[in-house]
Amino acid sequence: MRVLVVHAHPVETSYSAALNTIVLDELAKAGHAVDHLSLYGEGFDAVLSREERLAYHDVPDNLTDAIRPYVERVKAADALVFVYPVWNFGLPAILKGFFDRVFVPGVAFEMRGGQLVRVLPPKKKIAVVTTYGGDRLRALLMGDPPRKVACRVFWTVFRPRRPVQYLALYDMNNNGPGKLDAFKARVARAMARF
Repeated sequence: MRVLVVHAHPVETSYSAALNTIVLDELAKAGHAVDHLSLYGEGFDAVLSREERLAYHDVPDNLTDAIRPYVERVKAADALVFVYPVWNFGLPAILKGFFDRVFVPGVAFEMRGGQLVRVLPPKKKIAVVTTYGGDRLRALLMGDPPRKVACRVFWTVFRPRRPVQYLALYDMNNNGPGKLDAFKARVARAMARF
C-alpha cells in the first residue's frame, strides 16, 4: 500500500519524532510505499487566509497552488498514519490547520442541495500514534476528545474498511523509560502488521 505518514511535532529530538521514525521504518520494512509529510519540517502554513475562506465553497477555485500538492498526496495514499502529541486535549494547531486548509469542498465533500456528500475515495486504513501529558483517568473525565476526533471524525473523513487504529500513550510526563520503550515496541508491532 501507499501510506501517507503525517507527523506534527516541532522538535526533531522529541519522543514524538522517535515514534514517527519507528512508524516510517516499520512500514517500509513491511513493504509499503511510504510518503512522509512532516508538517513542521515542510513549513506547512496552518493559517486559513481570508481569501481562502471567501473562496471556500467555490470549487475548483478554492484549491490554491499552495494546497494542491497536499491534496494530491492525500488522494494518492491508500492509507494514512498520523503521528502527533495531544496538546490541550486537541490536535496540534498545525495539524488542525492541515485539515482546515486541505480538506475543502471538492476534496473531502461537496454540498448538493444543502446536503454534505463525501467525495474523497475511502482509504483502506487509518492509524493514529499519539501521546498525552495527562493520565487516562483525566482524559476519560474530560470525555477524551482527542480519541473521539480520531475515531469518529477521521473515520468519517476517510471511511476506512476497519475502525481507526488508535495507539495512545497516556501520562507521558510521568512515564519512565520502561513504559516509554514498551509503547515504542507496541507501535512497531502495529506498524509491522499495518
